[in-house]
Amino acid sequence: MSTPEETPVRPATETVRLEIPARPEFLGLVRTVVAAAANIEADFRDDRVEDLRLAVSEATTNAIEAHQLIGLDNRISVRAIVSDDRIEVVVKDKGKGFDPEKLDIMPDPEDPQRLFFENGLGIPLMRQLADESDISTGDDGTTVRLVIYTRSYL
Repeated sequence: MSTPEETPVRPATETVRLEIPARPEFLGLVRTVVAAAANIEADFRDDRVEDLRLAVSEATTNAIEAHQLIGLDNRISVRAIVSDDRIEVVVKDKGKGFDPEKLDIMPDPEDPQRLFFENGLGIPLMRQLADESDISTGDDGTTVRLVIYTRSYL
């Protein structure tokens, strides 16, 4: 039997790193890894983990499209950092940067004009689903940071 001094203590932060080819076939893997990382901490509500999976899927899809648009073979980096109060997921690509503040304004969901927008819904969706979202972009690519908090910190 182990004494309290010998019992391993889980670190306050766990990090999972994943690098994927810029191909849509790897989206399921990213969603699975992010959900598994979130399940390390039992206090995440299932609906919030699903929100995060969807937001990360959108960020990863955008990264894949950015790479494919200019024919890059570089891998996309996904990092999930789990701590007692949150899970933070960072998606990085090497595509051409863009200005997230200059995105087209989407009509309200009830507006019939919304039906004419096939693209451009991912970033507003990410911002809606995550408790925090940051997008930084430049000549060396784009980094999307998404955070959800555990139920005990809401």
